Amino acid sequence: MLQEILALFILAVPIATITWTITHEELFKEPRTWCERKSKECRNLAQRKFFYVFTCEYCFSHYVAAAFLFLTHYKLLYGDWRGYLVSEFSLVWVANVYMNLFARTRLEIKKERVEISSQEKDSQPPATNQKP
Repeated sequence: MLQEILALFILAVPIATITWTITHEELFKEPRTWCERKSKECRNLAQRKFFYVFTCEYCFSHYVAAAFLFLTHYKLLYGDWRGYLVSEFSLVWVANVYMNLFARTRLEIKKERVEISSQEKDSQPPATNQKP
């Protein structure tokens, strides 16, 4: 049981990493922007929802978790199909907690950088344009 719980927290790390990278980072900005546009412009509801998945970290994490379950055959609490079901939602939840913590950490770092930059500007003497 302890090994299953440990595996839950470890497996959630790559799920969160892949999900965050695709739904937030600059590396996938162009495809994400295209999917965002398609999720609003497509006439068919199924097409709009399909493209929306790639722009929402919560939605996309379900698919990444399902892929990891397929690859690892990880089951939580039960040895049959119920173990996969419990694992799917547990992995998604833990991965989204990780992503939330990561987002908060990035926000705090950005806030600190802005404060430091502001303090540096305030502490510098004003530049003079006098010619000798």
